[in-house]
Amino acid sequence: MKNLIAPFLPTPLRKRVAPDWQPRPVVAVVRLSGTIGPSQPLRGGLNLAAVAPALEAAFSMKNAKAVALIVNSPGGSPVQSSLIYKRIRALAEEKSLPVYAFAEDVAASGGYMIACAADEIYADESSVVGSIGVVSAGFGFTGLIEKLGVERRVHTSGESKAMLDPFQPEKAEDVARLEALQKDVHENFKALVRKARGERLKADDPAIFSGEFWAGAGALERGLIDGLADLRSHMRGLYGDKVKLRLVVQRQPWWRPGGGISSRLRPTFPAIGGGFAAEMGAGLADGLIAAAEKRSLWSRFGL
Repeated sequence: MKNLIAPFLPTPLRKRVAPDWQPRPVVAVVRLSGTIGPSQPLRGGLNLAAVAPALEAAFSMKNAKAVALIVNSPGGSPVQSSLIYKRIRALAEEKSLPVYAFAEDVAASGGYMIACAADEIYADESSVVGSIGVVSAGFGFTGLIEKLGVERRVHTSGESKAMLDPFQPEKAEDVARLEALQKDVHENFKALVRKARGERLKADDPAIFSGEFWAGAGALERGLIDGLADLRSHMRGLYGDKVKLRLVVQRQPWWRPGGGISSRLRPTFPAIGGGFAAEMGAGLADGLIAAAEKRSLWSRFGL
């Protein structure tokens, strides 16, 4: 009777599933790209608040065998770099998933710190990797305001409150305080890299922690990375040709290029004038300064 009925059953019921069938392995992919710092209107930034949803989604992805990070950053805020690093490590331990980082154009300074959250780091032959150091840059405008006939007036409660004011002459004691602060941050950075890379790091090379950076082969020679490889090829080598690489796409805020939200949710602005015009002007100026800062970070690595 069973054989007579079988031809009339729906196709899915007639098919027998092989007992050794397994779903295709999945690798969740998160792209971490840009300078590291706070996000503001007209001024994007790579920071924990911006990337946390994508990281949570990646580590919670069904059937995920691993999480791959595509890192393309010249650095920026040491605090945000550290927070992203810590969140990745916490999720990796919580979900018991291996993490692989792949450097694109550059994984330097804070960008390299984030890459260190991975169990293994890979790069292209022409990727720029390293720059384990701390930098503080600014401008001095004392000569300019004198020529313009502008008098600088600063009133503080606390002798160090106006330290390193760019409109006042630089003081040796202020520079000494800044250098002490930078030393503390640098020591934290070095300790993080030593812990993350372990015996793979050629720590006896003094250039590693000098702020110097290298192309792929030089980074590999010093133990900063584990190999020269691209994401697709390496993941196929680990999980087979049928591995699925699923990019976790994070929706951008409406004010960023390529971002957008429903027109029903877009804020409406009053007619330009008065305080609003001043705010827009200040925001535009801030955006231009931010763009210059970002450009200088990328240009340090020839990009």
